[in-house]
Amino acid sequence: MVMQMNSDFIVAVHSLVFLAYAPDNLKTSDNIAKSVAVHPVRVRKVLSLLRKHGFIQSKHGAKGGFILVQDPRTITLDKLYVLTSEGSLKPKWPDANQKCAIGANIERAMDGIFETTEQRVVANLKDYTIADVLHRIGEQD
Repeated sequence: MVMQMNSDFIVAVHSLVFLAYAPDNLKTSDNIAKSVAVHPVRVRKVLSLLRKHGFIQSKHGAKGGFILVQDPRTITLDKLYVLTSEGSLKPKWPDANQKCAIGANIERAMDGIFETTEQRVVANLKDYTIADVLHRIGEQD
C-alpha cells in the first residue's frame, strides 16, 4: 500500500530549505516556485501559511520577497507536517456496500491503523529539522 502525504508539506519543506540556503537574501515566490517546480500560486498559498505561523516574514514591493526568521535548527519537520498535512494519510474510502459485513465495517476498522501510522510519522519527523535537510543536500554535492 502506498500512502501519499499532502504535497503542501513538500512545498513547505522545500521553501524553508531554499530560504535557509541563503538566509540573508529575500527570495520571491517565483524564485521558490522555480526551485520547487510548481505554480507560484501554490507556493504563495504555502508561504502565506508559513508566514502566519511565524516561520518566515515577507516584504512587499518591487524589491520584496520572503526571508526565514526562525533558526533552521529549531524548525522540526513534524511541525510542518501537522501544519500542512495532518490527517492526509487516511484515505477517502469509497462508498462500500453497507449490506456486506466487510464493506460496512472496513473504514471504522482501519481508522485506528491510519491514526497510529500518522502518529508514528509525526514522531519520526520530530527528529529532523530544516537544517538537517539542508545538511543532507550539502552531502550530495
